[in-house]
Amino acid sequence: QVQLVESGGGLAQAGGSLRLSCVASGRTFTTYAMGWFRQAPGKEREFVARIRWDDDTTTVADSVKGRFTISRVVAKDTVYLQMNSLKPEDTAVYYCNSNHYGFPEGYWGQGTQVTVSS
Repeated sequence: QVQLVESGGGLAQAGGSLRLSCVASGRTFTTYAMGWFRQAPGKEREFVARIRWDDDTTTVADSVKGRFTISRVVAKDTVYLQMNSLKPEDTAVYYCNSNHYGFPEGYWGQGTQVTVSS
């Protein structure tokens, strides 16, 4: 089993920045990717960004491309989301997730609230 803990959420003004962190613990030996999703009130959870654990390749959603950057430190089982040029529509609960060989469902963190004011 794997446990994921997010941190770094909070309140920011439009145009500001936040940096989210997610630390994985437990059986992380089979990790092949980690990423971020978000869910705004009344909306379904949507994909934000993902990074592979083997070759460092990344995928980001069109809605955040050019503003958000995902990175990771494999040795620390940690993934980051640098959020720049924040917009009010970025307001959501941000969830960390991990993908593993043999467990396509993945694991999820508790989420961290990001609120962007205009």
